[in-house]
Amino acid sequence: MAEQTDVLIVGAGPTGLALGIDLARRGVEALVVEKAEALFPGSRGKGIQPRTMEVFDDLGVIDAILAKGGRYPVGAVWQDGRKVGEHQMFEPSEKEPDTPYGEPWMVPQWRTQEILFARLTELGGKVAFGREVTGFSQDADGVTVGFASGAPVRARYAVAADGGRSVVRRTLGIAMTGETVDPSPMLVADVRIAGLDRDNVQVFPPRGDEGFLAIFPLAGTEDFQISAQFPEGTDIDLSLDGVRETVARRTHLAAENVTELRWASNFQPRAALADRFRTGRVFLAGDAAHVHSPAGGQGLNTSVQDAYNLGWKLGAVLRDGAPESLLDTYEEERLPNAADMLGLSTGVHRGEIRRGRATQQLGLGYRARSLSVETRTALPEDALQAGDRAPDRTVNGVHLFDAFRGPHWTLLSLDAEAPAHVGERVHVVAGPAVETYGTGLFLVRPDGYIGWAGESADGLAEYMNRLGLV
Repeated sequence: MAEQTDVLIVGAGPTGLALGIDLARRGVEALVVEKAEALFPGSRGKGIQPRTMEVFDDLGVIDAILAKGGRYPVGAVWQDGRKVGEHQMFEPSEKEPDTPYGEPWMVPQWRTQEILFARLTELGGKVAFGREVTGFSQDADGVTVGFASGAPVRARYAVAADGGRSVVRRTLGIAMTGETVDPSPMLVADVRIAGLDRDNVQVFPPRGDEGFLAIFPLAGTEDFQISAQFPEGTDIDLSLDGVRETVARRTHLAAENVTELRWASNFQPRAALADRFRTGRVFLAGDAAHVHSPAGGQGLNTSVQDAYNLGWKLGAVLRDGAPESLLDTYEEERLPNAADMLGLSTGVHRGEIRRGRATQQLGLGYRARSLSVETRTALPEDALQAGDRAPDRTVNGVHLFDAFRGPHWTLLSLDAEAPAHVGERVHVVAGPAVETYGTGLFLVRPDGYIGWAGESADGLAEYMNRLGLV
């Protein structure tokens, strides 16, 4: 007999775990299945951008993320065995009053996944390891997924969060369109290194036909991450001896300084985007939908935000009576957003764009999408509008991000008259006009974006009725 669940999530990476958390707190039964016998052991996606930190705040893991990570140190540039300069990893940015997190935070991917896994377990969610998907079928009512071992699972919806080589995506026949960002292959490895300080990222510029090598002290651990570029066509040796030889050849360190190899991988930087993010009752999220160059730290962050976008919509349809058509907006919103982030990652990799405000993902939004309804007219382009991220401010002593936290909608009534009844799933915050927002009514979605905005409540009830809120 097939096991029954509302949502089957394939892949226990950051995407699958974040989605599992979001569904669990909404009372949606979900099962995460993972082919491997344990969580991913490496540090590849180590940069958490400010927007993703806001998401983690809402999901209840930000304290652990802050405690187990740290700031990116300044890069120390080496030449011929001596430091010759400094390299700023990111353009400096001042903390703005509309965001509580003003800079990227370094947390090794394995640690992020441990934190998300613990939160999912705390909420009663489940992860089944050692479950390799071998095939699936879908019909008008659900999806049936088979595994190499164990009983099949029957779910109302399935989400492929199983990485860039997604079995689910390939089985669906969804193509990925992309390009090689750089013909030079890359090594990334987690190591222990003796005799190296943790005050800087150690940067060794390209020399001859070899590319750069950088050594990152992984915040919250005793490990370092080595990232190294090789000439086109190189067969990279991922053994301890191979990593030692690379370090000794390209740096002032001796081979024996590398005392332990904890994890290693090689890859060729590429950018690719799935042609669709949904087929029937199966959705693609994370690397299954888009593959980034690691430059700029966009891959993990874009992936978590896929989960954040899809989670509240699945919850609304499965638990709150929203129309099934709401799920069509997942691809409508996330596919162009992912395309933009792919372009940004590629630009950073090629040195055309600096890491800074653009890579923090605070400016991303969903203007001109079907869920974004702006009823005010003659607004300047830089005005806060429907589809934009709802910024943090203080209204009558309440931080808006505190008011937004949780799986509900929020109606901001700023020097405007709110409707008398908005339903139990909408929390109302009323007060005077505040900077950035001005005056009016702003209906903020569960994922922190403004869904509807107006000077008065005209048209608000129609919007809420469309989404099953009233």
